[in-house]
Amino acid sequence: MQAERPKTGDRFEDASAGAGAVPPAGAAPDRADAPNARLWGGRFEAETDPRVHALNASIPFDRRLVREDLEGSLAHATMLGETGIIAPEDAEAIIAGLKALLADAEAGRLSFRLEDEDIHMNLERLLLERIGPVGGKLHTARSRNDQVALDLHLFVRRQAEAVVEKIRTLQRALLHQAEAHVETILPGYTHLKRAQPVSLAHHLLAYVWMLERDVRRFRAAQTAADVSPLGAGALAGTTHPIDPHRTAALLGLAGIYPNSIDAVSDRDFALDFLYAASMLMMHLSRLGEEIVLWASDEFGFVELPDAFATGSSIMPQKKNPDVFELTRAKSGRVFGHLFALLTVLKGLPLAYNKDLQEDKEGLFDTVDTVHRVLDVLAPAVETLRFRSEAMLRAVRESYANATELADYLVRKGMPFRDAHAAAGRLVRLAADRGVPLEGLPLEDFKAVSPLIGPDVYAVLDPVEAVRRRTSPGGTGFDEVRRQLAQARQAVDGPAPGAFPAGAPVADGR
Repeated sequence: MQAERPKTGDRFEDASAGAGAVPPAGAAPDRADAPNARLWGGRFEAETDPRVHALNASIPFDRRLVREDLEGSLAHATMLGETGIIAPEDAEAIIAGLKALLADAEAGRLSFRLEDEDIHMNLERLLLERIGPVGGKLHTARSRNDQVALDLHLFVRRQAEAVVEKIRTLQRALLHQAEAHVETILPGYTHLKRAQPVSLAHHLLAYVWMLERDVRRFRAAQTAADVSPLGAGALAGTTHPIDPHRTAALLGLAGIYPNSIDAVSDRDFALDFLYAASMLMMHLSRLGEEIVLWASDEFGFVELPDAFATGSSIMPQKKNPDVFELTRAKSGRVFGHLFALLTVLKGLPLAYNKDLQEDKEGLFDTVDTVHRVLDVLAPAVETLRFRSEAMLRAVRESYANATELADYLVRKGMPFRDAHAAAGRLVRLAADRGVPLEGLPLEDFKAVSPLIGPDVYAVLDPVEAVRRRTSPGGTGFDEVRRQLAQARQAVDGPAPGAFPAGAPVADGR
């Protein structure tokens, strides 16, 4: 599923440019309406300084919440009518107007004004223009404080589900490669030194399970967002006989906040999403780093597909792993958004403060970054061409089978520490002679330990070494096949706790 982006949002209007113009970044609108034209302007006599508009306005970015804002308003208007807070015919007129706005939003026909500050005030103005003064009843028993909090809840819930779907696609790409490479042997590394031979499928499955934990973290963010703040008002609730449970039900949310101050102050769910995204990007960065290494001439373990590599403007021979390098780099961008929001929130007194406007741009950029990276990684991974001969050669040219020799001596009755020392002496002898362990003659083995017999050479074969590691979670071929089946079930099986990608829209009747 692609990230949900409204088609509105590139259209502004001001007096000098007319509908459809986009003001340059940092520019103030040329028109400052009469104070009472502002929907909150009754308290004020003087006009707002244009520089305040430029700083205060969030419509250049929160226009992205147009769908969520209209969904929330539809549910709120339905509840107002059902409870008798406004007349049923007024509720019907408002609902019809909101549905028309939603249709126009989906078609990209809405224009927004900078001086209306944000998506909420822009949509309220558009509703008033469309249905007249009755539209002013929509905001009964509601504040922008609980309104914007609801928008963000719906956005996080929807985007978390969309990210999970794309994680699943990447997991399937990794599983596709793993199923083709159960018996492909490569060096496993510790400290970036060849350590023990492993199955390539086993190595790739490690990323599948990392991503599975990421799925659980995004599900947790969905759960945190699955609560409605509507009804909290500015912070203290309302004197109107509202039914916030009904509003929550219309939006498909699990419940309401038990405390109105917490409802408008809470951004934990956004932090949960950013943390889940940061963990995901950290895992993707590690995957990207390994592909960059493996694609290098020094490793030569993988050939990048032409469609997912780039060239050099000066060096004709280059085939660069830009996709994986950018994946690695963009993790830092997402980490920064997590720490930025933590920093915004850490010093805020209760309840709502304008500082909370800063919760959106970093969240939106994180969503876009994660979607963009996952969109390219899945097909890039699926079309990688692994060089199995180069991988096996790297194993054979190393001493990654030294642990097999130690285990062999343990099975012959030698204590492990003595076996470890004996294997180490043999590694040093082989290294001094420039040969692999299996290149030593039998008499050299016996000189270190008479327990060693001719069967040692079969033990040192890397393919057999991998095959024998049958412990649960290990790299043995049969065990890896079991892990593949387990991973397939996790990825393609039922998804407990999943949420629909789009919250239901209250239709009013």
